[in-house]
Amino acid sequence: MRTWGGARLIAAGILLSRISGLVRQKVIAWFLGDSDAADALASAFRIPNFLQNLFGEGVLSASFIPAYAKLLAEGKREEAGRVAGAVFSLLSLTTAVLVLLGMAGSPLLVDLIAPGFEGDKRDLTVRLVRLIFPGVGLLVLSAWCLGVLNSHRRFFLSYISPVLFNATMIVALLVAGPGRAPEQVVLIAAWGSVAGSLLQFVVQLPTVRRLDRDLVFRLEASPVVRGVATRFGTVVVGRGVVQISGFVDTAIASLVSAGSVATLGYSQALSMLPVSLFGMSISAAELPAMAGETGSADEVARALRARLDRGLGQIAYFVIPSAIGFLMLGGVIAAGLYQGGAFSAESARWVWAALAGSAVGLLAGTMGRLYSSTSYALGDANTPLKFAIVRVSLGAALGWALSLTLPGLLGIDARWGIAALTGASGLAAWVEFQLLRRAITRRIGPTGVPAARLVRLWGSAVLAGVAGVAAARALDGQLAIVVAAVAVPVFGAVYLVLTRLLRVDDARRA
Repeated sequence: MRTWGGARLIAAGILLSRISGLVRQKVIAWFLGDSDAADALASAFRIPNFLQNLFGEGVLSASFIPAYAKLLAEGKREEAGRVAGAVFSLLSLTTAVLVLLGMAGSPLLVDLIAPGFEGDKRDLTVRLVRLIFPGVGLLVLSAWCLGVLNSHRRFFLSYISPVLFNATMIVALLVAGPGRAPEQVVLIAAWGSVAGSLLQFVVQLPTVRRLDRDLVFRLEASPVVRGVATRFGTVVVGRGVVQISGFVDTAIASLVSAGSVATLGYSQALSMLPVSLFGMSISAAELPAMAGETGSADEVARALRARLDRGLGQIAYFVIPSAIGFLMLGGVIAAGLYQGGAFSAESARWVWAALAGSAVGLLAGTMGRLYSSTSYALGDANTPLKFAIVRVSLGAALGWALSLTLPGLLGIDARWGIAALTGASGLAAWVEFQLLRRAITRRIGPTGVPAARLVRLWGSAVLAGVAGVAAARALDGQLAIVVAAVAVPVFGAVYLVLTRLLRVDDARRA
Protein backbone atom coordinates (compact mmCIF):
# COMPACT_ATOMS: atom_id res chain seq x y z
CA MET A 1 0.00 0.00 0.00
CA ARG A 2 2.96 2.30 0.60
CA THR A 3 3.91 1.98 -3.05
CA TRP A 4 0.34 2.77 -4.09
CA GLY A 5 0.57 5.93 -1.98
CA GLY A 6 3.83 6.83 -3.72
CA ALA A 7 2.25 6.20 -7.10
CA ARG A 8 -0.65 8.50 -6.20
CA LEU A 9 1.78 11.29 -5.23
CA ILE A 10 3.69 10.84 -8.48
CA ALA A 11 0.45 10.75 -10.44
CA ALA A 12 -0.74 13.93 -8.73
CA GLY A 13 2.53 15.71 -9.54
CA ILE A 14 2.51 14.46 -13.12
CA LEU A 15 -1.15 15.43 -13.55
CA LEU A 16 -0.48 19.01 -12.46
CA SER A 17 2.65 19.26 -14.60
CA ARG A 18 0.87 17.76 -17.62
CA ILE A 19 -2.09 20.09 -17.20
CA SER A 20 0.31 23.02 -17.18
CA GLY A 21 1.98 21.47 -20.23
CA LEU A 22 -1.34 21.33 -22.06
CA VAL A 23 -1.96 24.96 -21.17
CA ARG A 24 1.47 25.76 -22.61
CA GLN A 25 0.59 23.86 -25.79
CA LYS A 26 -2.72 25.70 -25.95
CA VAL A 27 -0.93 29.06 -25.79
CA ILE A 28 1.54 27.95 -28.47
CA ALA A 29 -1.33 26.69 -30.64
CA TRP A 30 -3.13 30.02 -30.24
CA PHE A 31 -0.12 31.98 -31.50
CA LEU A 32 1.21 29.53 -34.10
CA GLY A 33 -1.42 26.94 -35.11
CA ASP A 34 0.23 24.44 -37.47
CA SER A 35 2.32 27.06 -39.28
CA ASP A 36 5.94 26.76 -40.41
CA ALA A 37 7.02 28.49 -37.18
CA ALA A 38 5.11 25.85 -35.18
CA ASP A 39 6.89 23.12 -37.15
CA ALA A 40 10.24 24.78 -36.39
CA LEU A 41 9.53 25.02 -32.66
CA ALA A 42 8.34 21.41 -32.41
CA SER A 43 11.44 20.15 -34.21
CA ALA A 44 13.75 22.40 -32.22
CA PHE A 45 12.46 20.98 -28.93
CA ARG A 46 12.76 17.45 -30.24
CA ILE A 47 16.51 17.73 -30.87
CA PRO A 48 17.79 18.88 -27.44
CA ASN A 49 15.13 16.79 -25.71
CA PHE A 50 17.13 13.86 -27.02
CA LEU A 51 19.78 14.82 -24.46
CA GLN A 52 17.23 15.14 -21.67
CA ASN A 53 15.69 11.75 -22.39
CA LEU A 54 19.06 10.12 -23.02
CA PHE A 55 20.59 11.13 -19.67
CA GLY A 56 17.47 11.99 -17.72
CA GLU A 57 14.97 10.16 -15.59
CA GLY A 58 14.73 6.89 -17.51
CA VAL A 59 18.49 6.26 -17.48
CA LEU A 60 18.93 7.29 -13.85
CA SER A 61 15.96 5.12 -12.88
CA ALA A 62 17.66 2.11 -14.42
CA SER A 63 21.22 2.75 -13.24
CA PHE A 64 21.40 5.14 -10.28
CA ILE A 65 18.18 4.66 -8.29
CA PRO A 66 18.49 0.86 -7.70
CA ALA A 67 22.07 1.24 -6.37
CA TYR A 68 21.37 4.35 -4.32
CA ALA A 69 18.12 3.00 -2.87
CA LYS A 70 19.81 -0.27 -1.92
CA LEU A 71 22.56 1.57 -0.01
CA LEU A 72 19.94 3.61 1.85
CA ALA A 73 17.98 0.44 2.68
CA GLU A 74 21.16 -1.11 4.09
CA GLY A 75 21.84 1.96 6.25
CA LYS A 76 25.01 2.95 4.35
CA ARG A 77 24.16 6.64 4.17
CA GLU A 78 27.71 7.99 3.87
CA GLU A 79 28.49 5.70 0.95
CA ALA A 80 25.12 6.58 -0.61
CA GLY A 81 26.00 10.28 -0.40
CA ARG A 82 29.38 9.71 -2.07
CA VAL A 83 27.76 7.67 -4.85
CA ALA A 84 25.07 10.29 -5.46
CA GLY A 85 27.65 13.09 -5.54
CA ALA A 86 29.89 11.18 -7.92
CA VAL A 87 26.98 10.47 -10.26
CA PHE A 88 26.03 14.17 -10.25
CA SER A 89 29.62 15.18 -11.05
CA LEU A 90 29.86 12.67 -13.88
CA LEU A 91 26.47 13.69 -15.22
CA SER A 92 27.34 17.40 -15.09
CA LEU A 93 30.59 16.92 -16.99
CA THR A 94 29.03 14.72 -19.66
CA THR A 95 26.04 17.00 -20.11
CA ALA A 96 28.17 20.15 -20.43
CA VAL A 97 30.24 18.59 -23.21
CA LEU A 98 27.19 17.38 -25.09
CA VAL A 99 25.41 20.73 -24.79
CA LEU A 100 28.40 22.50 -26.34
CA LEU A 101 28.64 19.93 -29.11
CA GLY A 102 24.91 20.15 -29.74
CA MET A 103 24.96 23.92 -30.03
CA ALA A 104 27.93 23.84 -32.41
CA GLY A 105 26.45 21.05 -34.53
CA SER A 106 22.86 22.27 -34.61
CA PRO A 107 22.77 22.80 -38.44
CA LEU A 108 23.72 19.16 -39.00
CA LEU A 109 21.24 17.99 -36.37
CA VAL A 110 18.41 19.95 -38.01
CA ASP A 111 19.24 18.42 -41.39
CA LEU A 112 19.03 14.97 -39.82
CA ILE A 113 15.84 15.48 -37.82
CA ALA A 114 13.91 17.58 -40.33
CA PRO A 115 15.18 16.87 -43.86
CA GLY A 116 12.02 18.43 -45.28
CA PHE A 117 12.86 21.88 -43.86
CA GLU A 118 14.47 24.40 -46.23
CA GLY A 119 15.37 28.10 -46.36
CA ASP A 120 14.09 30.37 -43.61
CA LYS A 121 12.27 27.51 -41.89
CA ARG A 122 15.51 25.56 -41.52
CA ASP A 123 17.45 28.64 -40.36
CA LEU A 124 14.84 29.41 -37.71
CA THR A 125 14.97 25.83 -36.43
CA VAL A 126 18.77 25.98 -36.14
CA ARG A 127 18.56 29.19 -34.12
CA LEU A 128 15.94 27.73 -31.80
CA VAL A 129 18.00 24.59 -31.17
CA ARG A 130 20.98 26.69 -30.10
CA LEU A 131 18.81 28.65 -27.68
CA ILE A 132 17.07 25.64 -26.14
CA PHE A 133 20.06 23.32 -25.65
CA PRO A 134 21.47 24.88 -22.40
CA GLY A 135 18.07 24.69 -20.73
CA VAL A 136 17.77 21.01 -21.51
CA GLY A 137 21.15 20.45 -19.87
CA LEU A 138 19.66 21.88 -16.68
CA LEU A 139 16.70 19.50 -17.00
CA VAL A 140 19.11 16.55 -17.05
CA LEU A 141 20.52 17.70 -13.70
CA SER A 142 16.95 18.10 -12.48
CA ALA A 143 16.45 14.40 -13.23
CA TRP A 144 19.32 13.61 -10.83
CA CYS A 145 17.38 15.45 -8.13
CA LEU A 146 14.39 13.27 -8.98
CA GLY A 147 16.50 10.15 -8.50
CA VAL A 148 17.59 11.24 -5.02
CA LEU A 149 14.09 12.30 -4.00
CA ASN A 150 12.45 9.10 -5.27
CA SER A 151 14.97 6.94 -3.42
CA HIS A 152 13.99 8.74 -0.22
CA ARG A 153 10.32 8.15 -1.12
CA ARG A 154 9.74 11.90 -1.61
CA PHE A 155 7.82 11.73 -4.86
CA PHE A 156 5.69 14.84 -5.18
CA LEU A 157 8.22 17.68 -5.51
CA SER A 158 10.22 16.26 -8.38
CA TYR A 159 7.13 15.50 -10.45
CA ILE A 160 5.41 18.82 -9.84
CA SER A 161 8.53 20.94 -10.48
CA PRO A 162 7.93 20.92 -14.28
CA VAL A 163 4.98 23.21 -13.56
CA LEU A 164 7.57 25.97 -13.11
CA PHE A 165 9.03 25.18 -16.53
CA ASN A 166 5.64 25.36 -18.21
CA ALA A 167 4.50 28.41 -16.24
CA THR A 168 7.60 30.36 -17.20
CA MET A 169 7.02 29.70 -20.90
CA ILE A 170 3.33 30.57 -20.60
CA VAL A 171 4.03 33.88 -18.85
CA ALA A 172 6.77 34.76 -21.36
CA LEU A 173 4.44 34.12 -24.31
CA LEU A 174 1.44 35.92 -22.85
CA VAL A 175 3.49 38.96 -21.81
CA ALA A 176 5.80 39.33 -24.80
CA GLY A 177 4.01 37.40 -27.57
CA PRO A 178 0.91 39.43 -28.50
CA GLY A 179 1.31 41.45 -31.67
CA ARG A 180 4.54 39.76 -32.71
CA ALA A 181 5.23 37.70 -35.82
CA PRO A 182 5.32 33.89 -35.43
CA GLU A 183 9.11 33.91 -35.96
CA GLN A 184 9.48 36.20 -32.95
CA VAL A 185 7.00 34.26 -30.83
CA VAL A 186 9.02 31.04 -31.10
CA LEU A 187 12.18 32.86 -29.95
CA ILE A 188 10.29 34.09 -26.89
CA ALA A 189 9.19 30.51 -26.20
CA ALA A 190 12.80 29.31 -26.46
CA TRP A 191 14.10 31.88 -23.98
CA GLY A 192 11.22 31.07 -21.65
CA SER A 193 12.15 27.38 -21.75
CA VAL A 194 15.71 28.12 -20.61
CA ALA A 195 14.51 30.24 -17.68
CA GLY A 196 11.95 27.56 -16.76
CA SER A 197 14.60 24.82 -16.85
CA LEU A 198 16.71 26.75 -14.35
CA LEU A 199 13.77 27.19 -11.98
CA GLN A 200 12.81 23.50 -12.23
CA PHE A 201 16.34 22.48 -11.20
CA VAL A 202 16.90 25.03 -8.45
CA VAL A 203 13.60 24.46 -6.64
CA GLN A 204 14.55 20.84 -5.85
CA LEU A 205 18.05 21.46 -4.50
CA PRO A 206 17.17 22.51 -0.91
CA THR A 207 15.12 19.36 -0.29
CA VAL A 208 17.78 17.14 -1.86
CA ARG A 209 20.43 18.65 0.39
CA ARG A 210 18.24 18.27 3.47
CA LEU A 211 17.48 14.61 2.76
CA ASP A 212 21.08 13.62 2.05
CA ARG A 213 23.53 15.62 4.16
CA ASP A 214 26.32 13.19 3.22
CA LEU A 215 26.49 14.33 -0.41
CA VAL A 216 30.08 14.75 -1.63
CA PHE A 217 30.36 16.23 -5.11
CA ARG A 218 33.50 14.72 -6.56
CA LEU A 219 34.38 12.05 -9.09
CA GLU A 220 35.38 8.70 -7.64
CA ALA A 221 35.64 5.15 -8.91
CA SER A 222 34.20 3.02 -6.11
CA PRO A 223 32.75 -0.39 -7.05
CA VAL A 224 29.20 0.94 -6.71
CA VAL A 225 29.94 3.98 -8.90
CA ARG A 226 31.57 1.75 -11.50
CA GLY A 227 28.48 -0.47 -11.47
CA VAL A 228 26.23 2.55 -11.91
CA ALA A 229 28.42 3.80 -14.76
CA THR A 230 28.36 0.40 -16.48
CA ARG A 231 24.58 0.16 -16.31
CA PHE A 232 24.37 3.84 -17.22
CA GLY A 233 26.24 3.20 -20.46
CA THR A 234 24.06 0.24 -21.36
CA VAL A 235 20.84 2.11 -20.65
CA VAL A 236 22.07 5.22 -22.47
CA VAL A 237 22.46 3.09 -25.57
CA GLY A 238 18.97 1.70 -25.04
CA ARG A 239 17.45 5.12 -24.48
CA GLY A 240 19.41 6.38 -27.48
CA VAL A 241 17.76 3.73 -29.59
CA VAL A 242 14.34 4.80 -28.31
CA GLN A 243 15.10 8.46 -28.97
CA ILE A 244 16.19 7.63 -32.48
CA SER A 245 12.62 6.42 -32.92
CA GLY A 246 11.38 9.90 -32.00
CA PHE A 247 13.84 11.45 -34.44
CA VAL A 248 12.72 9.12 -37.19
CA ASP A 249 9.05 9.96 -36.53
CA THR A 250 9.82 13.68 -36.74
CA ALA A 251 11.90 13.25 -39.89
CA ILE A 252 9.15 11.24 -41.58
CA ALA A 253 6.51 13.75 -40.44
CA SER A 254 8.53 16.55 -42.04
CA LEU A 255 8.21 14.69 -45.34
CA VAL A 256 4.49 13.88 -45.01
CA SER A 257 3.25 17.45 -45.45
CA ALA A 258 3.60 20.98 -44.12
CA GLY A 259 2.27 21.21 -40.58
CA SER A 260 2.64 17.50 -39.83
CA VAL A 261 5.54 17.99 -37.39
CA ALA A 262 3.46 20.44 -35.37
CA THR A 263 0.47 18.06 -35.53
CA LEU A 264 2.65 15.25 -34.21
CA GLY A 265 3.82 17.48 -31.35
CA TYR A 266 0.29 18.50 -30.36
CA SER A 267 -0.89 14.88 -30.42
CA GLN A 268 2.06 13.62 -28.40
CA ALA A 269 1.33 16.16 -25.67
CA LEU A 270 -2.01 14.37 -25.28
CA SER A 271 -1.01 10.76 -25.97
CA MET A 272 1.85 10.93 -23.48
CA LEU A 273 -0.47 12.07 -20.69
CA PRO A 274 -1.76 8.58 -19.73
CA VAL A 275 1.68 7.06 -20.33
CA SER A 276 3.27 9.55 -17.93
CA LEU A 277 0.40 9.76 -15.49
CA PHE A 278 -0.09 6.02 -15.00
CA GLY A 279 2.84 4.16 -16.54
CA MET A 280 5.53 6.49 -15.22
CA SER A 281 3.95 7.02 -11.80
CA ILE A 282 3.47 3.33 -11.08
CA SER A 283 6.84 2.31 -12.56
CA ALA A 284 8.71 5.06 -10.70
CA ALA A 285 7.09 4.16 -7.38
CA GLU A 286 7.66 0.43 -7.84
CA LEU A 287 11.32 0.57 -8.92
CA PRO A 288 12.88 1.46 -5.53
CA ALA A 289 10.58 -1.04 -3.80
CA MET A 290 11.43 -3.79 -6.28
CA ALA A 291 15.15 -3.07 -6.03
CA GLY A 292 14.94 -3.28 -2.23
CA GLU A 293 13.28 -6.73 -2.10
CA THR A 294 15.34 -9.22 -0.09
CA GLY A 295 15.15 -12.92 0.74
CA SER A 296 15.58 -16.15 -1.18
CA ALA A 297 15.24 -16.23 -4.95
CA ASP A 298 11.74 -17.69 -4.69
CA GLU A 299 10.65 -15.08 -2.14
CA VAL A 300 11.95 -12.24 -4.29
CA ALA A 301 10.25 -13.71 -7.38
CA ARG A 302 6.89 -13.97 -5.56
CA ALA A 303 7.18 -10.41 -4.30
CA LEU A 304 8.05 -9.09 -7.75
CA ARG A 305 5.17 -10.99 -9.37
CA ALA A 306 2.73 -9.55 -6.86
CA ARG A 307 3.98 -6.01 -7.42
CA LEU A 308 4.04 -6.41 -11.18
CA ASP A 309 0.54 -7.89 -11.43
CA ARG A 310 -0.89 -5.17 -9.17
CA GLY A 311 0.82 -2.45 -11.21
CA LEU A 312 -0.30 -3.91 -14.53
CA GLY A 313 -3.89 -4.06 -13.30
CA GLN A 314 -3.79 -0.41 -12.25
CA ILE A 315 -2.29 0.64 -15.60
CA ALA A 316 -4.93 -1.30 -17.55
CA TYR A 317 -7.77 0.33 -15.60
CA PHE A 318 -6.71 3.83 -16.59
CA VAL A 319 -5.00 3.38 -19.96
CA ILE A 320 -7.66 1.29 -21.71
CA PRO A 321 -10.26 4.09 -21.48
CA SER A 322 -7.55 6.56 -22.52
CA ALA A 323 -6.99 4.60 -25.74
CA ILE A 324 -10.72 4.41 -26.47
CA GLY A 325 -11.10 8.08 -25.62
CA PHE A 326 -8.41 9.06 -28.14
CA LEU A 327 -9.96 6.85 -30.79
CA MET A 328 -13.61 7.89 -30.37
CA LEU A 329 -13.31 11.39 -28.89
CA GLY A 330 -9.89 12.52 -30.07
CA GLY A 331 -11.32 15.27 -32.27
CA VAL A 332 -13.47 16.61 -29.44
CA ILE A 333 -10.50 16.61 -27.06
CA ALA A 334 -8.11 18.26 -29.54
CA ALA A 335 -10.62 20.95 -30.50
CA GLY A 336 -11.56 21.66 -26.90
CA LEU A 337 -7.93 22.08 -25.85
CA TYR A 338 -6.32 23.75 -28.83
CA GLN A 339 -8.92 25.34 -31.12
CA GLY A 340 -8.76 29.13 -31.30
CA GLY A 341 -6.51 31.78 -32.75
CA ALA A 342 -4.31 30.26 -35.45
CA PHE A 343 -5.44 26.72 -34.56
CA SER A 344 -8.48 25.81 -36.68
CA ALA A 345 -11.09 23.05 -36.59
CA GLU A 346 -9.22 21.36 -39.46
CA SER A 347 -6.02 21.42 -37.39
CA ALA A 348 -7.91 19.63 -34.62
CA ARG A 349 -9.04 16.91 -37.03
CA TRP A 350 -5.44 16.13 -38.00
CA VAL A 351 -4.44 15.93 -34.34
CA TRP A 352 -7.30 13.46 -33.92
CA ALA A 353 -5.89 11.37 -36.76
CA ALA A 354 -2.52 11.22 -34.99
CA LEU A 355 -4.20 10.37 -31.67
CA ALA A 356 -6.19 7.55 -33.26
CA GLY A 357 -2.95 6.02 -34.49
CA SER A 358 -1.35 6.44 -31.07
CA ALA A 359 -4.27 4.59 -29.44
CA VAL A 360 -3.11 1.38 -31.15
CA GLY A 361 -0.07 0.94 -28.93
CA LEU A 362 -0.98 3.02 -25.88
CA LEU A 363 -1.61 0.09 -23.52
CA ALA A 364 1.43 -1.87 -24.70
CA GLY A 365 3.78 1.08 -24.40
CA THR A 366 2.56 1.93 -20.90
CA MET A 367 2.72 -1.63 -19.56
CA GLY A 368 6.11 -2.05 -21.18
CA ARG A 369 7.50 0.65 -18.87
CA LEU A 370 6.65 -1.45 -15.83
CA TYR A 371 8.19 -4.59 -17.32
CA SER A 372 11.34 -2.62 -18.08
CA SER A 373 11.47 -1.34 -14.49
CA THR A 374 11.19 -4.93 -13.27
CA SER A 375 14.11 -5.89 -15.45
CA TYR A 376 16.16 -2.99 -14.10
CA ALA A 377 15.30 -4.00 -10.53
CA LEU A 378 16.66 -7.47 -11.35
CA GLY A 379 19.91 -5.84 -12.46
CA ASP A 380 19.30 -6.54 -16.14
CA ALA A 381 19.56 -3.49 -18.40
CA ASN A 382 20.50 -5.47 -21.53
CA THR A 383 17.12 -7.12 -22.13
CA PRO A 384 15.16 -3.85 -22.43
CA LEU A 385 17.92 -2.58 -24.73
CA LYS A 386 17.61 -5.50 -27.12
CA PHE A 387 13.86 -5.25 -27.34
CA ALA A 388 13.98 -1.48 -27.74
CA ILE A 389 16.15 -1.99 -30.81
CA VAL A 390 13.53 -4.37 -32.21
CA ARG A 391 10.71 -1.88 -31.55
CA VAL A 392 12.54 1.07 -33.06
CA SER A 393 13.64 -0.82 -36.15
CA LEU A 394 10.18 -2.23 -36.78
CA GLY A 395 8.44 1.07 -36.05
CA ALA A 396 10.76 3.01 -38.37
CA ALA A 397 10.33 0.56 -41.24
CA LEU A 398 6.55 0.39 -40.92
CA GLY A 399 6.22 4.13 -40.32
CA TRP A 400 8.24 5.01 -43.40
CA ALA A 401 6.44 2.54 -45.63
CA LEU A 402 2.90 3.30 -44.48
CA SER A 403 2.96 7.05 -43.91
CA LEU A 404 4.60 7.98 -47.20
CA THR A 405 2.93 5.44 -49.50
CA LEU A 406 -0.46 4.46 -48.06
CA PRO A 407 -2.28 7.79 -48.63
CA GLY A 408 -1.21 7.78 -52.27
CA LEU A 409 -2.33 4.19 -52.78
CA LEU A 410 -5.71 4.95 -51.22
CA GLY A 411 -6.09 8.28 -53.03
CA ILE A 412 -6.55 10.28 -49.82
CA ASP A 413 -4.96 13.44 -48.43
CA ALA A 414 -1.23 13.01 -47.74
CA ARG A 415 -1.68 14.30 -44.19
CA TRP A 416 -3.39 11.02 -43.27
CA GLY A 417 0.14 9.69 -43.28
CA ILE A 418 0.49 11.06 -39.74
CA ALA A 419 -2.08 8.51 -38.52
CA ALA A 420 -0.21 5.73 -40.32
CA LEU A 421 3.02 6.91 -38.68
CA THR A 422 1.69 6.87 -35.11
CA GLY A 423 -0.18 3.62 -35.76
CA ALA A 424 3.02 1.94 -36.96
CA SER A 425 4.76 2.97 -33.73
CA GLY A 426 1.87 1.45 -31.81
CA LEU A 427 2.19 -1.90 -33.57
CA ALA A 428 5.90 -1.95 -32.81
CA ALA A 429 5.14 -1.21 -29.14
CA TRP A 430 3.03 -4.38 -28.95
CA VAL A 431 5.92 -6.45 -30.28
CA GLU A 432 8.26 -5.00 -27.66
CA PHE A 433 5.69 -5.57 -24.91
CA GLN A 434 5.29 -9.25 -25.77
CA LEU A 435 9.06 -9.76 -25.83
CA LEU A 436 9.49 -8.06 -22.45
CA ARG A 437 6.69 -10.09 -20.88
CA ARG A 438 8.17 -13.36 -22.10
CA ALA A 439 11.61 -12.41 -20.74
CA ILE A 440 10.25 -11.47 -17.30
CA THR A 441 8.11 -14.62 -17.20
CA ARG A 442 11.24 -16.71 -17.63
CA ARG A 443 12.85 -14.91 -14.68
CA ILE A 444 10.04 -14.75 -12.09
CA GLY A 445 7.09 -16.72 -13.47
CA PRO A 446 3.83 -15.86 -15.26
CA THR A 447 2.48 -12.34 -14.93
CA GLY A 448 -0.22 -10.24 -16.56
CA VAL A 449 -3.78 -8.98 -16.35
CA PRO A 450 -6.50 -11.70 -16.31
CA ALA A 451 -8.44 -11.96 -19.57
CA ALA A 452 -11.80 -11.57 -17.81
CA ARG A 453 -10.68 -8.25 -16.33
CA LEU A 454 -9.50 -7.01 -19.73
CA VAL A 455 -12.87 -7.87 -21.29
CA ARG A 456 -14.72 -5.90 -18.60
CA LEU A 457 -12.42 -2.91 -19.01
CA TRP A 458 -12.51 -2.80 -22.83
CA GLY A 459 -16.28 -3.33 -22.88
CA SER A 460 -16.88 -0.58 -20.33
CA ALA A 461 -14.58 1.79 -22.21
CA VAL A 462 -16.33 1.25 -25.55
CA LEU A 463 -19.80 1.79 -24.05
CA ALA A 464 -18.49 4.92 -22.31
CA GLY A 465 -17.10 6.08 -25.65
CA VAL A 466 -20.52 5.67 -27.27
CA ALA A 467 -22.04 7.79 -24.51
CA GLY A 468 -19.37 10.45 -24.97
CA VAL A 469 -19.90 10.59 -28.73
CA ALA A 470 -23.67 10.88 -28.24
CA ALA A 471 -23.14 13.78 -25.82
CA ALA A 472 -20.84 15.50 -28.33
CA ARG A 473 -23.35 15.13 -31.16
CA ALA A 474 -26.13 16.50 -28.98
CA LEU A 475 -24.06 19.67 -28.57
CA ASP A 476 -23.15 19.99 -32.24
CA GLY A 477 -22.71 23.65 -33.14
CA GLN A 478 -21.64 24.76 -29.67
CA LEU A 479 -18.17 26.08 -28.85
CA ALA A 480 -15.52 23.36 -29.03
CA ILE A 481 -14.50 23.85 -25.41
CA VAL A 482 -18.13 23.49 -24.29
CA VAL A 483 -18.55 20.24 -26.23
CA ALA A 484 -15.36 18.83 -24.72
CA ALA A 485 -16.31 20.00 -21.21
CA VAL A 486 -19.51 17.93 -21.43
CA ALA A 487 -18.58 14.93 -23.59
CA VAL A 488 -15.35 13.98 -21.83
CA PRO A 489 -16.82 13.99 -18.29
CA VAL A 490 -19.80 11.94 -19.58
CA PHE A 491 -17.32 9.43 -21.00
CA GLY A 492 -15.39 9.26 -17.72
CA ALA A 493 -18.48 9.03 -15.54
CA VAL A 494 -20.02 6.20 -17.57
CA TYR A 495 -16.76 4.25 -17.48
CA LEU A 496 -16.48 4.70 -13.72
CA VAL A 497 -20.08 3.62 -13.10
CA LEU A 498 -19.82 0.57 -15.36
CA THR A 499 -16.57 -0.63 -13.78
CA ARG A 500 -18.06 -0.13 -10.32
CA LEU A 501 -21.09 -2.19 -11.32
CA LEU A 502 -18.78 -4.89 -12.69
CA ARG A 503 -16.87 -4.82 -9.38
CA VAL A 504 -13.49 -3.87 -10.79
CA ASP A 505 -11.43 -3.19 -7.66
CA ASP A 506 -9.54 -0.15 -9.02
CA ALA A 507 -12.86 1.63 -9.62
CA ARG A 508 -13.12 2.25 -5.89
CA ARG A 509 -9.68 3.87 -5.80
CA ALA A 510 -10.51 5.97 -8.86
